Order: sequence, then structure tokens, then C-alpha cells
Amino acid sequence: MDTVLQATILLFGVFFLLLALGVPISVGIGVSSFVTALTVVPMDVAVFTAAQKMVQGINSFALLAVIFFILSGSIMNNGGIAIRLINLAKLIGGRLPGSLAHTNVVGNMLFGSISGSAVAAAAAIGRVMTPLQEKEGYNKSYSAAVNIASSPAGLLIPPSGVLILYSLVSGGTSISALFMAGYIPGILMGLAVMIVAYIIARKESYPVAERPSFSQGLKVVLDAIPSLLLIVIVIGGIVAGIFTATEGAAVAVLYSIILAAIYREIKLKDIPDILKETVVMTGIVLFLVGASSIMSWVMAFTGIPTAISDLLLQTSSNPIVILFIMNIILLIVGTFMDLTPAVLIFTPIFLPIALQLGMDPVHFGIVLVFNLCIGIMTPPVGSALFVGCSVADVSIESVLRPLTKMFIALIIMLMLVTYVPWFSLALPRLFGLL
Repeated sequence: MDTVLQATILLFGVFFLLLALGVPISVGIGVSSFVTALTVVPMDVAVFTAAQKMVQGINSFALLAVIFFILSGSIMNNGGIAIRLINLAKLIGGRLPGSLAHTNVVGNMLFGSISGSAVAAAAAIGRVMTPLQEKEGYNKSYSAAVNIASSPAGLLIPPSGVLILYSLVSGGTSISALFMAGYIPGILMGLAVMIVAYIIARKESYPVAERPSFSQGLKVVLDAIPSLLLIVIVIGGIVAGIFTATEGAAVAVLYSIILAAIYREIKLKDIPDILKETVVMTGIVLFLVGASSIMSWVMAFTGIPTAISDLLLQTSSNPIVILFIMNIILLIVGTFMDLTPAVLIFTPIFLPIALQLGMDPVHFGIVLVFNLCIGIMTPPVGSALFVGCSVADVSIESVLRPLTKMFIALIIMLMLVTYVPWFSLALPRLFGLL
């Protein structure tokens, strides 16, 4: 146990020290893992094994799905999709008090699920919605808070690259089941923000949008259908077994190219920038996966996950208490670590505990991602927080007050999803995926 304790302190101590010094997360993961490996195996073994694990980690057919979805998202981000989805969102949430805020939430859910990025959603939807809300007399800090809090909802609604990474790290949890499991929790995340936005809108007497005519509404729906068909084709094909998640991601790329050509929003000169953006994002993800593979090997070799599992199970035998502790840890982790590395690092630690408690790995994956999605909107490292404030041109301090109310609502929804498995498992069971 002393050896395990020393390895744990060294691994995470060096990692967090490097983070504090501003070292990139992927480099911090690799360096801390290698330093820890040197304490338990000779240098030549550590070097050879680390290189081997890194190559094995990225030598995965499933990872191609992540790459293709990144490319599809890049095309969608530049292909005129946002405004069409915002118009549809206006139609959906337009009759509620503070209708533009509800439009922002629904727009983030739709665009985030298609683009696969909370930051892209916060930027694209926020750029359009912030001036509109300011013109209608909305408080800028409130508008920014709504945009920030709702931007991660699309990460749970498929197609989701994060859920694919979780499937990979968890040892092959069904991607189809994870995709279907994300729908209800993702909608609940958006609904939580809408409830708070509704209460604030009633209090501040924010306006209700004018009712569109039938012909206007029909035109909005027809304009948005081609974009929404991406989800239907990709998810429907995966769930029906017509193609795998990787093949579905390739279909998404092809469909987004066709859609961009129809909308004529992308020019030939834009293609190099889109490919460059995809290559950069892919490189970041693959480096993270490779470095995390070294960390997973070091943790397994030194017995760190087993030690943490034993410690948590000794703390309490009550599953409710253990899940609560896990949620608190993940919420704290999410405040200073981005979603992708957190999934790669903490899945091997907490999944065995969840399985010992009798938790379905699909359910645990949704709880894990839900936790870390909340972290994207919280300081000090919340990427959606910084982007949302930048787009709205407001300070982080001014946003924290309205954002805290939405944070509380999201925590309530998180606990609901954690302790009521039905919300995650109902759709996968309905479609025979579990």
C-alpha cells in the first residue's frame, strides 16, 4: 500500500504541478506518467513500454469516428448551419417569456449536437443571439450566462465525440447505446437552464416574441430540416446497424459537404482553413489519447484504481454516498481540466467502482460526461465560460451571479440523472441496445 500511495502522490502531484506551471495537459499527463513509471520499472522498460502504449492507444478504428466528426463539425461551423437552427429555435421557444433566451438554449442544443463542440456552439449562437437580446433590453450578463450554461448540452446529445472516447477508454461500451442514452440527459440539461431563464424573464419582464404566421413557421422548419437530417441519418444508421459509428462519422462528413454545397456558404478558398482546423484538433485529441494510455498503464501497473476503489468503498457501503462523492470529485476536476483529458484520466479510476456498485457502464458514462460538461462553464478553466464572456463582451465577474443560479439547476438535474438510471437507460432499452 505504501508503494501505491507513493505512486499516487507522485503521479498526480507532478501532474498538477505541471498544470499550475502552465504546461499543456497532454504533456503534463505524459511527463507525470513517465516519471512515476521510472520509480517502479527500469528506464529502458519504461521508455519502451510508454512508447508501445502510446502507439496502441491511438491505433484504434473507433478513433477514426472522432476525427471524422471533428471534420464534419468544422464544415458545419462554416457552412451556414447556425442561423437556420437559430430560426428553428426561435420557433420552438418563441412564445415563452424571455423568448430570445430560450431560443439561445435550444439553438445551443441543436448546434452543439451537430458541431460536437460546446465552444463552437457558445461562439456561433452567442454571436447571433447577444446583439438581438441586447436590442430587446436583456441584461448582457444574463444573456451571456444563458449562452454559457446551455452550450455544453449538445455534448450529451449525439453524435458526440466525447462519448466515443469514453467507449474507447471503458473497454468497448456500446457507442449506439451511449448515443441513445445521451438524449434525455442532454434535454434535461437544456431544460434546467430554460427553467431558470423563465423565472428570471418573468421577474425582469423580458418580452415575448411575436407569433409567426403559418407560412413563416413552415419556411423555418423546411430550412432547418436538411441540417437536422444529419442527426437522423447518422444516429438512425448506427442504431439500426446499417453502419458502425466510424462509418456513420464518414457519412456525416459527406452529408455536411453536400449541405455546404447546397447552402453555398463555403468557398473553395475556405477548404484549406477547414482542413487545417481539423488537423490541429485531431492532433490534440490523438496526443491526449496517447499520453492518457501511458497514464492508464502506470495506474494499472501500480494498482492506483484498485486502491482508490478500496478507499471509497471503505468510506461508506452506501451506493448513494459513494456516487455523491464521485460526483463532487468530478465537479471539482471539471473546474480546472477540460472534458476530453478528464474522461481519459478518470474513466479507468471510477468505472471499476461504478461496476462494483452494480451501475451500468452506459449510465456511468452519461453521469461522467454530464459532470464534466458542467465544468466547461465554471472558472478557473471553463472554456465555454471564457468564450461566452468574450462573445458577449462582459466580464467573468458580472456573469457569475446569474450563472450560479443555472449552475444550481444543473446540479439538481445531475443528481436526478445519477440516482435515476431510467433517464439514461430508457432509450437504449427501448431500441434493444441493452
